[in-house]
Amino acid sequence: MKLNSEIQIIGTKIILVPYRKKHVEKYHDWMESEELRKQTASERLSLEEEYEMQQTWLNDEEKCTFIVLDKKLMEESNNEIVSMIGDANLYIRKDGENVIGEIGLMIAEPSFRSCGRGSEAALFILRYGVENIGVNKYLAVISSDNKTSINLFGKFNFVKENESEVFQEVTLSRKVDSEWSSWLRTQTQSYTIEPTEPNF
Repeated sequence: MKLNSEIQIIGTKIILVPYRKKHVEKYHDWMESEELRKQTASERLSLEEEYEMQQTWLNDEEKCTFIVLDKKLMEESNNEIVSMIGDANLYIRKDGENVIGEIGLMIAEPSFRSCGRGSEAALFILRYGVENIGVNKYLAVISSDNKTSINLFGKFNFVKENESEVFQEVTLSRKVDSEWSSWLRTQTQSYTIEPTEPNF
């Protein structure tokens, strides 16, 4: 999505930056993990296919993706590749008056899980979707055995919409209303959008 291609979102623990060519090789290394592919319902791609996919995400106005950087690592190294720990995505579609955002979140580096990075990244992309894309309903489609993610979105006031035994997935949803939007802003007080250099 070109909308987020020249901005970064800075928080307390993480920075969200646009997914760019320079990130692809490390992202591809992550996705060689069968566990990560299962948790994210992703297919295994060649490195060349991953570069093509990065360009697809950049140019498709229904796909918004950010790479999650650890803020401390970034401050120490000034190197986005070294600081990469995961990604956060929105798949956008319209259904009548609803602008639906299906959220995807992955903290690929095990040492950065369960320490608040994933939670902050998810809250940031949820807020970005509401304020910059106009999302008014969210979906989170999660592997049934991924209890950590199911619990995380439960804390964000998502509720179970349906469950598929065939695909072993549960779909959680959240309607965006003024009360929830206000709650989201209180949870993201460190949220700051800044420009970043164009580099696709």
